[in-house]
Amino acid sequence: MSNLYVLYEHASGYSLFRVREFEEIGMTIPQVEESVVDLSKFATVVKLVGFYPFQSGINALDNINAISEGLVHDDLRTFLDTNLPKEKKRAKMLLGVADPRIASTINELFSISCQHTGVVPELLRGLRLHFPNLVKGLTDQNQNKAQLGLGHAYSRAKVKFNVNRVDNMIIQSIALLDQLDKDINTFAMRIREWYGYHFPELIRIVSDNYTYARVVYLMKNRKEFTIAREEELEAITMDSGKTGAIFEAMKTTIGMDISPIDLINIESFAKRVIHLFEYRKGLQEYLRSKMGQVAPNLANLIGEQVGARLIAHAGSLTNLAKYPASTIQILGAEKALFRALKTKGNTPKYGLIYHSSHIGKASTANKGRISRYLANKCAIASRIDCFSDIPTSIFGDRL
Repeated sequence: MSNLYVLYEHASGYSLFRVREFEEIGMTIPQVEESVVDLSKFATVVKLVGFYPFQSGINALDNINAISEGLVHDDLRTFLDTNLPKEKKRAKMLLGVADPRIASTINELFSISCQHTGVVPELLRGLRLHFPNLVKGLTDQNQNKAQLGLGHAYSRAKVKFNVNRVDNMIIQSIALLDQLDKDINTFAMRIREWYGYHFPELIRIVSDNYTYARVVYLMKNRKEFTIAREEELEAITMDSGKTGAIFEAMKTTIGMDISPIDLINIESFAKRVIHLFEYRKGLQEYLRSKMGQVAPNLANLIGEQVGARLIAHAGSLTNLAKYPASTIQILGAEKALFRALKTKGNTPKYGLIYHSSHIGKASTANKGRISRYLANKCAIASRIDCFSDIPTSIFGDRL
């Protein structure tokens, strides 16, 4: 029969509980779920073995940081050494923990079997609910103060970094930029189809989506648009030939007339599309400046957008810096890689870095070699950007 102990990390300290009649409890998890809410029933299930209060707020923060990283702090090691059964009896015991990472660390240090599934989460839920009633001298008020203080300290430590080097802003920006590209393309097609009923020849004359939206917003009803506004139209098209072609097409157009209500909706939609284009342009400038602050060497090496996509795909600049060059080379081509491994075919030579201008300029025969060479340089640049105290683009220029 195994003896189950449960380690509970609280804001005020470590506690160790022994679970009575573990074999029976394990068979009746629904009953444990019911008894968790009732203190009188739950108190018969667990018994406090030991409690180690943190000495100060700094001490509590050190311990909680270690736990969050899956490490055993010296305080926790001393506490477990003192309160766990002797080594001879540890073979028959089971320790319940909340985090599987801390479970593997404790297993290595103490050779104790650890469990974080099954009945353990329900027991931890009960301990979290009734903890002040199970530990003498701990009140709800003291518990709330400890949790609030540690929560603020832990959060402050997590966000304590240079705000100018936040790679999360790059990840969100490139994701938004990609989404904007899709939306703008869809909306531009809609406005072409919509206004095309009124002036279909304009689609052939003006190929650029942004220019087309601005022309539609300026012209509105083609019958009311006169030659007197030629300069305004030319300021948008930036081409006197196109401007002349538009006026010529207006004379012989096969487009139908349009009602005022339809025109109002088209005008409103064109205005929104123009604003989206302008916002995308501003976002691209923001991404360029942010990459210059966070990863200047990577940006200089492969460009802002490709560098931002690599960071976003890796999850962070730190994760990208930890990747070997071989992983960076095929980052973004995971599906093709696993398909090739499954079918025993040729593995992909490049992923996201394919969009770099260096690979685009290379001949077909040399694209694989250039991508491998570029991935090596990206690995070096990302590590310099991640771990250097002062951001500089000198290395990116040299690479």
